[in-house]
This record gives sequence, structure tokens and C-alpha cells, in this order.
Amino acid sequence: MILPRVLIVSRRTVRKNKFVDFVGEYHLDLIVSYGAVPVIVPRVSGVHMLLESFEPIHGVLLCEGEDIDPSLYDAELSGFSPEELEEVRELHASDTAIDKEKDSIELRLAKLCLERNIPYLGICRGSQVLNVACGGTLYQDVEKELSKQFPELQRVTHSNYEDYDGHRHPVKVVLNTPLHHWFQDSLEDEKMELMVNSYHHQGVKRLAQRFVPMAFAADGLVEGFYDPDAYSPGEGKFIMGLQFHPERMRHPDSNNFDYRGCPSAYQEFVKAVIAYEKKLNCSASVPKGPKLNQEQEITKRNMILKSFSTAESLCISGSSGMVWAHKSELEVGAEFLEEITALSLKQMGATVRNASLYTQRLKFTAERERVARTIMERMSIAQLSELMSIYRIMRQICSEALEKKVQDLMIEED
Repeated sequence: MILPRVLIVSRRTVRKNKFVDFVGEYHLDLIVSYGAVPVIVPRVSGVHMLLESFEPIHGVLLCEGEDIDPSLYDAELSGFSPEELEEVRELHASDTAIDKEKDSIELRLAKLCLERNIPYLGICRGSQVLNVACGGTLYQDVEKELSKQFPELQRVTHSNYEDYDGHRHPVKVVLNTPLHHWFQDSLEDEKMELMVNSYHHQGVKRLAQRFVPMAFAADGLVEGFYDPDAYSPGEGKFIMGLQFHPERMRHPDSNNFDYRGCPSAYQEFVKAVIAYEKKLNCSASVPKGPKLNQEQEITKRNMILKSFSTAESLCISGSSGMVWAHKSELEVGAEFLEEITALSLKQMGATVRNASLYTQRLKFTAERERVARTIMERMSIAQLSELMSIYRIMRQICSEALEKKVQDLMIEED
């Protein structure tokens, strides 16, 4: 049984004077329990350039980590004095060390999810990454930038290192959001409050325009948000960020959750991942033609070669018109390319039906390259091999035709 794949970027720490990459056990347990397999992306230099090697990607879960580099979200001047900055660094020593490689990996993954509509769940730092990827900003320190605006008795403690797992603070849930549906059995109609854990000193300052808040802390900090246009787990749509850790909201003397709705974010996320994988597999399937015997295969290949040979002759001759015989021969090559790529020659930026524009249309625009890459990623090894073989022939034909054209041009100039 092959399960859909959820990418999770590791966090780096030091153990016995060596770097060790890790991911929290609760994230892994929940992903597996609901029917997907976690694929850990190591926080290693250069990995942000190798993300294609982790394909296929059916979902991305980003969670935990150091502060995001402020330069990535054009942070406004916080007005901190040098003493205040040093105080923040000392108080949150494990978080304030910027990890630019992790930033690069996770921002690339977040943007990839947004481009392809790949299911994405961001927990804590992962929600901040999602907001930054969409143009939002962050408080560099919630306590000093936000909480100080309130009287001391009304301030929210977002990090309590003396009671790390036990600390809770209330959040107000927004009606008719996924968070409301997951926890509705635990919410009082008037208060609409949950007691959530909190392990952060940064948070969303300006929420990106595409998102809708799902919960607020008493100081106004956004504690959860989602994209309503990209939320339908049954259809493979899920883009969401939670500032708190529902997977860690458990009773201290047992493994039971504080609320029945705590694991719902993971459950619905994996549901979307499974649906996305099915949708991807359906769109990638290309109908196979009837199997040819050896004699038929040779005949077919000869017809294809003749088709491209005709294209070569037309390119060299520079003829703007073509006789019917030539046109019918070119049809063979055109139909072959359409069959193995499931994409029209017009979309691929090439046509052998109009030989006078043949070389010109081979120049892909950036958009055509993107479409072509998407289609080819979904093709089988056999299809790609056959496509590569025929393109070698086409490249040789084009090269010879171009060389002949250049030589003719030089002769005319002489």
C-alpha cells in the first residue's frame, strides 16, 4: 500500500557537539494515523534548490522553528532600543537565532503549495511562514510591540517557559470557520472561547489579504486563519495556519486531548492530502493506445521519421506553402506528439503543420515552459523516453536546417 506523501521540514539542534535534525513526534503520529506518510525534508544547506527531488508532493506540514528573518517580510521598525533587543534575545534564546536555510526551504514549499493548490497546514512558525509567503508581516516580539499597549492585567502571556506545556490562554473563535466547526461541541454560545497553549514570542501583525481569521487572542493577535477559497478537504483543498499547537493540547497525566476537536486540523488536512493525491493521479493518467507488434512498430517509426524529414525539407526550401502530400505526411508526426504528451502542438509551442513558422514556434514562452513541465511531470518513464528520442531527431533536423539557412544568408550577402 502506497500512502500519499506529506513533506515536513526538520528543525536543527546540537547534540553531542553535532547537529541533529528532528521533527516532533505528535506531528508524525497524527499524519500516519490518518492515512498519509510523513517525508522529512532535512534542514541541510542547498536543499531549497533540490525540492523537485521530493516529488510527488501531496501535502506540506510546516511546524516549529526559529524566528523568520525580518528582512523577508519588510518588517517595520519596531522602535526597540539596543537594550530591549538584547532582552528579547536573552529571553527567547532558542528562537531568536535566524536560520536562513530553513527560511529558504519553507518559503519555497509554501509558495509551491500556493501555486499548485497543494494542501498546506502551518502550525506555530508554519503559520507565520504562510502569512509571510503571501505578503503579510509579523510582530518581531508580541509582548513588546502589542501587549504593552494594554493594561498589565489585560495582557496575554504568549510564552511561559516556567510552565511550558501547561500554560494556556483564551482565544475567541470566529463563527462559521473550520475552527468553529471542529470545536463547536466545546464552545459556549456567548463566549465562543477556547483555552489554547502558546509557545511563541512572534505572531501575525498584518494578515495577508487572501486569509480570513479564525481566532483572536484577547490582545487582538490572530491565532488562526485560512483561505476560504482554498478550503474543501474532500476536494483536496486546504490552506491554513494555526499559531497554537492543537497536537500538544493534552492532559498532563494522560495522552488525552483537552478538547475533542484538537486533532481535527490534522484529520482534515490528511483528508485533503488523500483527495489531492487522487485528483493528481486522475489528471496524470494518459490513455494508452493498442500495443503494436514489431512490424507495425517499425512501420509507425518509419512514418514518423518520414514526417520529420518532410518538415526538414520544407524548412530548408523555405517554402511558405505545401502540397497535400506533404501535409498528410506532416500529420503523422503531429498526431504522434499529441498522443504521447496529451497536449496539443499549439500548447507545446511547436507545429509541423505550418512549416514556415516551425522554428519560430519552438521558442517557448515562460508560461509554455511551465505548462510543459507540469505535463511532463505526469508522464510515465516510457512516454518520457519516447518523447526524448523523437525530440533528439527534431533537434538534429532543426540544427541542420538552421545551419543551411545561415549558410544561404552568408552566400546572399557575399
